[in-house]
Amino acid sequence: MLTKKTTLTQFLIEERRSHPTAVGDLNSLIIDLALSVKQIGVRLARAPFDGDPDAPGTPAAPEDARHRLDTDATGLVLRATEWGGEVAGMVTEELPEPYAIPDACPRGKYLLCFDPLNGSCNIDINSTVGSVFSILRAPNPGERPTPEDFLQAGSEQVCTGYAVYGPATMIVLSVGRGVHGFTLEPTLGEFILTHPDIRIPASPNEFAINSSNARYWQPAVRRYVEECLAGASGPRRTNFNMRWTAAPVGEAHRILMRGGVYLYPQDRKNAAEGGRLRLLYEANPLAYLIEQAGGRASNGCRRILDVQPDDIHQRVGLIFGDADEVERIEAYHREPVLDSTPTETDLPLYGTRGLFRTA
Repeated sequence: MLTKKTTLTQFLIEERRSHPTAVGDLNSLIIDLALSVKQIGVRLARAPFDGDPDAPGTPAAPEDARHRLDTDATGLVLRATEWGGEVAGMVTEELPEPYAIPDACPRGKYLLCFDPLNGSCNIDINSTVGSVFSILRAPNPGERPTPEDFLQAGSEQVCTGYAVYGPATMIVLSVGRGVHGFTLEPTLGEFILTHPDIRIPASPNEFAINSSNARYWQPAVRRYVEECLAGASGPRRTNFNMRWTAAPVGEAHRILMRGGVYLYPQDRKNAAEGGRLRLLYEANPLAYLIEQAGGRASNGCRRILDVQPDDIHQRVGLIFGDADEVERIEAYHREPVLDSTPTETDLPLYGTRGLFRTA
């Protein structure tokens, strides 16, 4: 029986026993990913001390330091997972084309999609940063995959997970039977099962959205946010708290632990791109975890896991969290739109009922 002292390896062995035909490739791949998480955590902790502060020249700009860390983290994931024979190919935000497994390494039956440092803009302020990954079956195991091989709907994922690098490093993952959280025990160097069978709490009194984009929001999103801001005296009869960390992994972790809803919707600012978040290695893996924990994930009109990708770096709008809250937002999107091009003074944050009165 699994206990709070169960390691990630023991957990995966127990899961494998429920699939008699499994040969352990998926377990090996997850263990390799866990190694890369440890390495990335060490790299992040060492980042402020890297380099020679007395060396001549101009210090690197924050964006240059972030790019270096993104590149290093990508390399750590690639090196940890390319050699074992479980993966046929990989897609990551840091590479324009799929990564080809070196000819010296065997190719396996899985495809890996990952974002090595999600929320890297937070590195400068020592705030929430994470990694996120998605594992798919390769249509042609053992062969070099084409970009089209990665274009699978999120419902086809066999495992997804993320890591958060905070006061404690955690891996949260699902292999299709619930969501489970593992915390790195630093003296042992092992991930220990600390959060078995995570379910999204049923008290959705928090929402996360970047309100600086309010002037671009679609009417349904503006309506939802306005109702939340109205608090106990408004139609929701609830006082909501607003959150925003600029890291979807961090927002997903907060929702899994405390409940609520996250919105990074398609709006007039990102309409040409279809949204802001990457479908294959941000939206899909997080949506899978949210659904496994009893929540819902949508682009505002349809289930994210049903979206058929058309590009390995495709962007989408994403709304996820408490199932009832997401369904409410979807219902607002289905209602007729009377005015789809509001001005700034029409918006709740800037209008006569907002924070800045126009009198």
